[in-house]
Amino acid sequence: MSAPLDRAGFASRFGRRALFGMVHLEPLPGAALWGGSMEAVMASAVRDAAAIRDGGASGIVVENFGDRPFGKAAGGVTVAAMTRIVAAIIDEVKLPVGVNVLRNDPAAALAIAAATGAGFIRVNIHVGAMLTDQGLIEGDARETLRLRRELGSSAAIFADWMVKHATPIAPYDQEQGARDLRERGLADAVIASGIATGAPADPEKLALLRRILPDTPLLLGSGLTAQNASAFSDLIDGAIVGTAIKKQGIDSPVDPKRIDELRRALCTGV
Repeated sequence: MSAPLDRAGFASRFGRRALFGMVHLEPLPGAALWGGSMEAVMASAVRDAAAIRDGGASGIVVENFGDRPFGKAAGGVTVAAMTRIVAAIIDEVKLPVGVNVLRNDPAAALAIAAATGAGFIRVNIHVGAMLTDQGLIEGDARETLRLRRELGSSAAIFADWMVKHATPIAPYDQEQGARDLRERGLADAVIASGIATGAPADPEKLALLRRILPDTPLLLGSGLTAQNASAFSDLIDGAIVGTAIKKQGIDSPVDPKRIDELRRALCTGV
């Protein structure tokens, strides 16, 4: 890939007002809460992916959410396990699939994408530095883009702006940070979220991003509901949803009916 995706290119690749459902993986081998059965983790992940597909979503994001507490980067066993799971999901759902390796391991995500054919990766901290519950994390956009080229991957880079569960380490110009993410970090899409998992984003901040990045694909990264979709639908090119699509909270299975409800609300804006 050369220039980052514009809004038309994003729509052509992922659809207009694309809805991406989260597959929150159960704890993987090596994680503090690992349960001992890779087959059980696989079955849960493929089940949720199929439910997201059946609900009419545009794509899927696979994330090692169960591996908390997270390290800054993942180990080889995590990469191996996620590669196996992502390959199974791609084979099952036939939708665009993305990879997010927590807490911030774009090299691992790109390796998984290159091995499986995943269509995009999510990078929580792509440029700059943030203070997180894992300590100080620094983005390395240059290395991420270099590695993508070296691997021959076409995976798009979805990068967070003011990522949740993180704080700037010094006074921070949010507008310039957004410009840097796109113009210097060459992110294909910019994600705006609330302050924590499931928390809604501020529509005024989305409006700010749209004004300063008029042709950049913008995604809502948390907090979308059928009730608030109208506040965001004219500002964004898509949304990533996790908490709102679960039957009974964050650690329960995905409900296809909730996916369909969110998809309809996002597309109609009501």
